[in-house]
Amino acid sequence: MRIGLFRMADRAALAGRFLVASGWAGATRRTIAGDASARRYERVTLGQRRAILMDSPPGAADDPADFVKISGHLRGIGLNAPEIHDADLSAGFLLLEDFGDDTFARVLARSPDLETRLYALACDVLVRLQAAGRPDGLADLSADHWADAAMVALDWYRFAVTGDRGDTASLQHVLSDALRRYADGPRVMILRDYHAENLMWLPDRQGLHRAGLLDFQLGQLGQPGYDLVSLLQDARRDVAPSTEADIIARFCAATGADNVAFGESYAVLGIQRALRILGVFARLCLAGGKPGYLGLVPRVWAQLRRNLDALALAPLSELCDSLLPEPTTANLETIARKCAQIPPP
Repeated sequence: MRIGLFRMADRAALAGRFLVASGWAGATRRTIAGDASARRYERVTLGQRRAILMDSPPGAADDPADFVKISGHLRGIGLNAPEIHDADLSAGFLLLEDFGDDTFARVLARSPDLETRLYALACDVLVRLQAAGRPDGLADLSADHWADAAMVALDWYRFAVTGDRGDTASLQHVLSDALRRYADGPRVMILRDYHAENLMWLPDRQGLHRAGLLDFQLGQLGQPGYDLVSLLQDARRDVAPSTEADIIARFCAATGADNVAFGESYAVLGIQRALRILGVFARLCLAGGKPGYLGLVPRVWAQLRRNLDALALAPLSELCDSLLPEPTTANLETIARKCAQIPPP
């Protein structure tokens, strides 16, 4: 703990020097809500000027250089990533345009009647993203890689409840086969964590710029339906079934996708994503000391079950039934009791 505190103090001092060098000497700094990564964010204010300081320590998975690269691409194709005012990539600091506090999620909590309007805008952003060119060097993972990434559901979620990891090989094989069968087609650029907490509502701007984009530094090549699953099967909020259906239809009409084939791809990608999130949320509790994510697990579980029912692929459904314990109150309490007891991997 003392080492962690010293590191935080060191980062704070480095951030102060970065702000001075960037012309923000004397700015006030206020921590704002972070995310599930090692990044930290502060709002810095100097007179009438405001900006966001991103502290992304070097060596972490979320490299700030990737943020700069993807931001430049998004802005170049007419989408609204934050302007980067200054950067020190070697130290892991970025000074970003401040989009304010109105995430889609916060706006919808106040004004649920805006759901169709905001999700239609988010869909149109995806259509533009996928129709445009893409930057060089993006990772393009195989179906085996996608299936392997979902095995955190057994490595962490099942393990947290039962104490063992079960038959990882069988589930990975069947899921990989399903991904190849239903979702292994042409690749597009995906942003991966495309949901209401990472989209900012900027109504005073025009067109697609009314959606401010955040948390895209892990962008890669992937399947056309992946970001739509992330958007509409949100781990943090319920999307009305009618909205989900309307936005899927809007996306298919805009991209020319076959409704039936896209529906199958959407379901199998939803299975992969739900499995991965179950594991990630359990890991955030056990290794990260963040039990709050456990409250989201029942929603993700319901999404998993709905996708399994929609795909109607018996071997995959049966394996999930046999390997994954239901997130009952007792099982979630079992996980919570182990919070922060396992060293990070």
